[in-house]
Amino acid sequence: MPRIMVTPLSLVDETVRAHAPSHLLTLLGPDYMIEHHGAFAPPRHLRIQVNDIAAPIAGQTEPSAGHAARVLAFVDDWDRSAPMLIHCWAGISRSTASMFMALCKLNPERDETDILARMRRLAPHIAPNRLLTAHADDLLGRGGRMVDALDAVGPARPASEGYLFELPAFIPGEAD
Repeated sequence: MPRIMVTPLSLVDETVRAHAPSHLLTLLGPDYMIEHHGAFAPPRHLRIQVNDIAAPIAGQTEPSAGHAARVLAFVDDWDRSAPMLIHCWAGISRSTASMFMALCKLNPERDETDILARMRRLAPHIAPNRLLTAHADDLLGRGGRMVDALDAVGPARPASEGYLFELPAFIPGEAD
C-alpha cells in the first residue's frame, strides 16, 4: 500500500536509506535550501522555497497558492510505487501541511477533520501551516473545511523537532 511519510530535515538521509521512497518533497526557506538529493532524479525531488509563516513578514516568502499548486501537482505525478517522503526543517508545519494536502487530494470523500485527527494521533506535535493549508483548501474546493479542521483538532503538543511518521496514501473507510 502506498504511504506518505513526514520527517524533519535531520532524519531525511536515514529515512531514505531505511524506506527507499520514490519521491521527496522539500519545503525550506530561501535562505536554507538543500541541493537535489542524490537518491532522486530531479523530477522526483521537488524543492519549494517558502518560509514557515502564516501572514506576510517583510523579507520572508509566505506560502502562496502557487506553492500549494506545485505540491498538489507533485502528488499527481507520484506513481505510488514506493513511499513519498515530505520534509521541512523541523517536520512540524510546512511538511505536515503538505501531507494533509496530499491526503485530502487522494481521499476526496474523506472528512478533513478525520484525516487531520489521524495525523495528530500519530504525531501530537504537528501544526500544519495555516496559510499553505488555506491555499490548498481553495484549490481542492474543500470550502474552508481543511482550515476548520486545524481549529477542530486543537493546538499541537509543543516540540522543537518532529519525528518520522507515516499514513497510507488511501485512507480506508470506517467499515474497512
